[in-house]
Amino acid sequence: MAEIQPTTTPGPNTPGAPGAGQLSGLAMKRRGPVAVWLGLTLITLGIYQLVWYFKIHKELQEFDRRQDLKPGGSLLVLIFLGWTLIAPLISFRNTGKAIAAAQRAAGLPVTCSPSTSMWLTFVFGLNVWYMQRQLNLIVDAYPDATPGTGVTLAA
Repeated sequence: MAEIQPTTTPGPNTPGAPGAGQLSGLAMKRRGPVAVWLGLTLITLGIYQLVWYFKIHKELQEFDRRQDLKPGGSLLVLIFLGWTLIAPLISFRNTGKAIAAAQRAAGLPVTCSPSTSMWLTFVFGLNVWYMQRQLNLIVDAYPDATPGTGVTLAA
């Protein structure tokens, strides 16, 4: 009898996997931190910041599917629980943790501090600028990748 050899094929957690058995995800979009923090937010009277928050969570989820992120839930926290102050701070801290995990997955040294992601809220809302700068480090780790294309994760 012939022995059946197991094969490694990319599963649902490895979209567009370049090689069998390698962890992969989708490349994220590079955005200007100042434009996200101030420019587009002022022009749209704050609506862009909500759109941005949803998009970065979706991109983080697609980049590393091992992270259990809920983009809609994160957005709803800001919309419906923003008045509590505590819920958005926790959400910003969790976003900082997700960015740090994505940096680790990209093989980068972790430079995103969840606490900084949270506390910079009180300094002119600079947490948005800070988080986008940290996300751009991940994008820069894959210089030839266009947003939405498959990239190989390091860890």
